[in-house]
Amino acid sequence: MMRKVAIIGIGETKIGELWESSLRDLGIQAGLEAIRDAGITGEEIDKIYIGNMSAGRLINQELIAPLIADYVGLCETPSVRIEAGGASGGVALAEGYMAVASGMSDIVVVGGAEKMTDVGDEEARNILCSTADREWESVFGATFDSLYAMMARYHMEVHGTTREQMAHVAVKNHYNGARNPNAQFRREIAPEMVLNAPPVSTPLGVFDCAPLSDGAAAVILCPGEMAESYNGKPVRLLGFGMGGDHIAVHDRREMDTMRSTSLAAEKAFCMSGKEPGDMDFAEVHDNYTISEIMAIEDLGFFAKGQGGPATLRGDTALDSKISVNTSGGLKAKGQPVGAVGINQAVEAVSQLRGKAGDRQVKDAEFGLTHNLGGTGGCAVVHIYGRWE
Repeated sequence: MMRKVAIIGIGETKIGELWESSLRDLGIQAGLEAIRDAGITGEEIDKIYIGNMSAGRLINQELIAPLIADYVGLCETPSVRIEAGGASGGVALAEGYMAVASGMSDIVVVGGAEKMTDVGDEEARNILCSTADREWESVFGATFDSLYAMMARYHMEVHGTTREQMAHVAVKNHYNGARNPNAQFRREIAPEMVLNAPPVSTPLGVFDCAPLSDGAAAVILCPGEMAESYNGKPVRLLGFGMGGDHIAVHDRREMDTMRSTSLAAEKAFCMSGKEPGDMDFAEVHDNYTISEIMAIEDLGFFAKGQGGPATLRGDTALDSKISVNTSGGLKAKGQPVGAVGINQAVEAVSQLRGKAGDRQVKDAEFGLTHNLGGTGGCAVVHIYGRWE
């Protein structure tokens, strides 16, 4: 019998080009904020998990988890770094969940951190592309942008998805991001800005692509029976699922879907006892506008091919059929790659606490986060519920 798991504390930094802060600074800031929110002491923490994609190449520093634990005053606490590309944070959260649910740990800190702007933009994108298949994709000139562009073109050809539909993903997420004090881009945009932006890899333009960012986030987990003894208003972590697929796009059965997402969602809904229709909001991995359209289909919110029309109709806007990326998503909130899954968890907790401010989903009871690694080689989905 597994124990129930609750999130009792959250913390995150602002996201952006944070020149004045090191990765260490960002991890410490987010972790201490989460510890204060929960009202725990350092002596109570049993384990620390940190999601991080590529600190060794981005800042020339390995052993990231002990580094952050050391400088937050917890050098004797066991700490582990989790790497799963863009899904590093989400997988770290899954590991933290299992540690608490199994009874191996009572209080677990799960964080995510990435410092991407200490190298040039070209080098940062090259490092990100290492989460694709270097031997069979990157070596032949395929970039992260072009691989997602191929998926977009295929989706458009098969399902009639349009540039205008993809543009409305960016418009919606910038609208939400403008209401998030920690977002990198706090500015609303018009569809024409997206459609007329310089091309990156056709059909994707500048406003179809998430930025590469600095930032960190952290959450505190504990057993459900202990949750109410701490300061932070608890949120239930009802379950999770992980899925995988071929790392190279050309090896997959379909290019208009991500099998890793649908597998992870199936497991998460089964474990939690919930269905897509129960969700009031979802934070999905929108590193590109086409990614969000594919995600909301693969997660079961809309039929395949209907993600674009649903977005254009406004079915994914705040307080609509399913409020998607209320934080602003990666597109507007920012993309500190290893931290993304924890940033999503922070937004989910804020929504279920009723503390999301101008982007609050009315009477939110259940929510979902979806975190993607590479171009879909792995995915993790978590389901959250309001405390009862």
